[in-house]
Formats: sequence, C-alpha cells, structure tokens
Amino acid sequence: MFFTLIRLQFLKSIRSTSFAKSMLTNVLMGFLVLVLLSYVVGLGVLLKAILNMAAPGEDHIALLNSFLIYFFLAEFLYRYFIQKLPVIELESLLHLPIGKRKIIQMLLFRSFVSPLSIIAILLYLPFAIEEVSGKYGVMGAITWISAITLTSWTIHWFMLWFKQKFEDSLIGLFVIFLALVLGAGSSYMGWFNLGELMKPVFDYSLTSPFPLIGMVVVMVVAYVLCYRFYVSNAYLEDLSEEEDVRFVNQSIGIFSRFGLAGELANLEWKLIIRHKKSRTYLMLAGFFLLYGLIFYRNPAYAADEGSGINWIFIFVGIFITGIFMLQYAQLFLSWNSGNFDFFLSKKQGVESLIRGKYLLFMGVSFVCLLASVPYTFFGWQFLLLHICCFFFNVGILMHLIIYFSLWKPKPMDLNKGAMFNYEGVGAAQFLMILPMFLAPYAVYVPFWLLINEYAGLLALGVFGLLGLLAFKPLSQININRVLANRYEISSSFRQEL
Repeated sequence: MFFTLIRLQFLKSIRSTSFAKSMLTNVLMGFLVLVLLSYVVGLGVLLKAILNMAAPGEDHIALLNSFLIYFFLAEFLYRYFIQKLPVIELESLLHLPIGKRKIIQMLLFRSFVSPLSIIAILLYLPFAIEEVSGKYGVMGAITWISAITLTSWTIHWFMLWFKQKFEDSLIGLFVIFLALVLGAGSSYMGWFNLGELMKPVFDYSLTSPFPLIGMVVVMVVAYVLCYRFYVSNAYLEDLSEEEDVRFVNQSIGIFSRFGLAGELANLEWKLIIRHKKSRTYLMLAGFFLLYGLIFYRNPAYAADEGSGINWIFIFVGIFITGIFMLQYAQLFLSWNSGNFDFFLSKKQGVESLIRGKYLLFMGVSFVCLLASVPYTFFGWQFLLLHICCFFFNVGILMHLIIYFSLWKPKPMDLNKGAMFNYEGVGAAQFLMILPMFLAPYAVYVPFWLLINEYAGLLALGVFGLLGLLAFKPLSQININRVLANRYEISSSFRQEL
C-alpha cells in the first residue's frame, strides 16, 4: 500500500491539466536547485582553505565543531521558510478505505526526499575526507559526518512538527533568530561562543561511536513525535476549519479616515494576516530590516571621504524602507485574483481597491522607516538616507512597480507558501527588477557626481516629495490601465492554476 500511494501521487502529478503549463517552471526550478547545490559543494571543497585564511595555525576541526551550532540554527530558519508540510494531499486521501497510518508514513517519506536533506552532507563531506580522515582515520570521519547529518535530519522531523503545531506563532522562530544573531555577535566580540554547548558532542564523535548512537536515538524520537502528532490530528473536520490566526480581524484605525479606499486597505491588511504567502512576505520584511548591518559598518563599503555614504547604501536604504512594498506590489492584483469580479461589480470598486493598496504600502513603508531609526547609532547620515529613500519609494518607485505589475497579471493560490512558489509570477516580475535598481541611481548619480553625495540624497527626497504631491494623477495612470483591461484581467484570473 505504501508504494501504491507513491505511484498514485506520481500519476496524479503527470495527469494534471496544469502539468504541461508548469513543466517549464519545474525545469527552471530544477536547474536552479542544481546550481544552488553546486554552490554548496563548492563551498565544501573550499572550506579548508577558508578556515586556513580565517584562522591560520589553529585546529580547524575543533574550530569548525565550535561553530556547527550556527549552521544548525541557520538551517532551522531556512527550513522554516522553504520546507513544505506534507499535509497538502491529506484531504484527498483520508476519505479512502486506506489506513491513516499508511498515508501519514507515505507523506512523511515524501517530505524527506528533498534537496534540503543532503545539504549537510554536501557541505561537510569534502572536509571530512580531506581533513578529518587524515587526522582521525576513516572511521572518525564517518562517525563525524554521520553525527552532523543525523542532526540535520532531526531538525527536518522537528520542523514538520513545529510548523504544524505552531503554524501561526512566531515566538519560537524569533527565539531561534535572536539566538543566532546574539550568538554570532557574542562570538565576533569575543564574549562567549554559543557553539561551545555542542562542541563536545562533535569532538567526541571523532573518536567514539556513542555520540552517533545518541543522535540516532534523538532522530527516532523526533520522527515518532512528528508521526504521532500527524496521526492524531489527521481528520477531515480539522482540515476544513479556518486558521485561527491572532489579530486576523484587527483593523488599522487610521485607514478608516480615507473612506472606501481606507476600508479596502484594512481588508487588504486582513488578507495579508490570514494567508500563508502574504504573511511570509510580511515576516521577511521584518527580517530584512537588519540588512543594513551587513553594509553600514563594513569597512569595504566605507566612503572615501569618510562621510559614511557609499553609493551602494542607496540600494540598501531603498531595500530597508520599502522591502514589503517591493515584494508585495510585484503581484499587485494577483492577491485579489479569487475575488476580482466582486470589485468589478461595485461602483468605484476597482479604483478604491487600488487606492487602498497604495495606502497600505505607504503605511507599512512608514513603519519600516520608524523601525530603521536605530541605525542612527551608526551616524546621523543613515537617518537622512532612510528618510530620502522612503520618500522616493512612496513617491516614485511605488508607481513604477505597480505599472509593471499590471502587465498580464496571473492568478495565484494565497494559501500556498512563498518560497519556491511562482504562482502569479510572469515576465513582468523579472523586468521590474530594472526600475527597482536603476530608478534611484538615475536620480542620485548626476547630483552625486556634479555636487556631492548629500546633494544626491536630497534629490532623491525632493523627487519623492514631488511624486507625493502628484499622487492623484500618478495613481490615476495605473487605475486607468486596470479599467481599460479589466475584462482581460478578470478572464486571466479564471484560469486554472
């Protein structure tokens, strides 16, 4: 029965009406996965050389063991966003006269067959062959790489349980993220190395099989925990229940002052909170607020005159203050593909929908600006940078991105995850990368070259303010485009996904 279920899932995928439509996307995704895995292999091959440059003369095996915990914390984070839950097919299988345990076993097995399951092996196997085997022998290399791999697979089973049980709770995710940031910062400053907590386990695995046996036990416990949870909660009535998401019915009070457009902005906010894909974009916007930490204090990006404003900082400022708008607006109308006809049937419905989205983008971008104020600790010029970039985002760039996103919008399922999900994505989403990168520099560079970098920043802010003053005619351009193509857009949204 187990292999029969695997065969049925394969036949379902190739007989689907969307198989031919998504074949090109699947081929491109497969190629992208191969490229990413090749980068992992390359990093593994160069790992010894990297450690030689970073810590010459030290024991590289002990050094690597002391930092493995950060790899596993990072793995927890990327698995949270990328790893899919094996419950998509439950609703179509539970009503059949098949044992529920067989179905759960098949779904869990299928979730394990993933590129994520071999990343740890590809990354550390070259180092084990080249370095560990020469010092501790073949058996030491085998037990060491096996302990790392089993730890990674334990995270896989734990993540399946964690995401299903705490689907809408970000507390655990933020705790892991905070531990990763604080631990890495503490190690960098020389205060305390969080990796010392797990270092003895991997050190001991070099000379003894007992840590490996312990890892096997822990992984089996994680699998049993995951398996029992799915078996005890796999019921059709549970799958049909609506998600209980905190703050799902909360409105943003200030939007109510803008009439129907404000009410639709509140409706769009509720849509974001209720659905997985849009919530992921909102969460990523919070994480990417830390993007400036990579650049602002990096000596490689220090300005020649010592002013602290490098030309690359313009992109960073645009990214920090407008990350949610830059992501969410790319699929401007696709978010409403399921109920677009409703807005067509209402007087001023389309106009209010679009203006409501504008209000939401401005509001979230303003919150991102406020959240970026602590960067002033690095220098007052970063506050000026973020303010000017914020005005350019909401005054100019927002209109450009929405203009490109209205070229042949596609339908999409909001309940699917955001990672490696290309529903709603077309050629326009790739083309709009150009204005996102080039438009700010088209304004900044001439003033920077003719006067100085502060003149370029002020030019960005002034152009953004002029765009805000001309908000009504600029937004009307995009509204007219939607109205002119509303029936074609409505027809495309009725296509099968």
